Amino acid sequence: MNKFEEKTIKTEKIFEGKIISLQVDEVELPNGKTSKRELIKHPGAVAVIAITDDNKIVLVEQYRKPLEKTLVEIPAGKLEDGENPIIAAIRELEEETGYTTNDLHFVTSFYSSPGFADELLHIYITNELTKVDNPKPGDEDEFVEVLELTLDEAKQLVTEERIHDAKTNYAILYLHALEGRE
Repeated sequence: MNKFEEKTIKTEKIFEGKIISLQVDEVELPNGKTSKRELIKHPGAVAVIAITDDNKIVLVEQYRKPLEKTLVEIPAGKLEDGENPIIAAIRELEEETGYTTNDLHFVTSFYSSPGFADELLHIYITNELTKVDNPKPGDEDEFVEVLELTLDEAKQLVTEERIHDAKTNYAILYLHALEGRE
């Protein structure tokens, strides 16, 4: 046991949905006192930094109900039960953008909001894209528009807060750092 570990005393399941579940854990703190933790359980997700032959970033614009606004993001989606993240990344890339690849490279993984959720997001990159004639259909309740932007155009969307999510901001920062090494 590490000195910061919180021992779970009791778990109460509150909600079980198709994307997340919510539970409240009663925990024993390192000092012996107890507290409650509201936890979101998530199967994990993938995202792809996709670069076209003419060095443009493939992004999708979509409405995000929790924010009540539209964001521009890198293609992404949740993992299915037991799904390999690299397979999920290729699937999401095709469903959301109509592109596929046989050359996907792992960049990093990170927890999106570790204060209350266990979602682990895996990011991949590719610059070997092929347009699919008949791409797999996306989720029937998902509406996206594909954008292809230069890095400078994407940086401008960051300043305008049209790109305003962690994974896409990470992707833009990552591409900016790569650009500096060239």
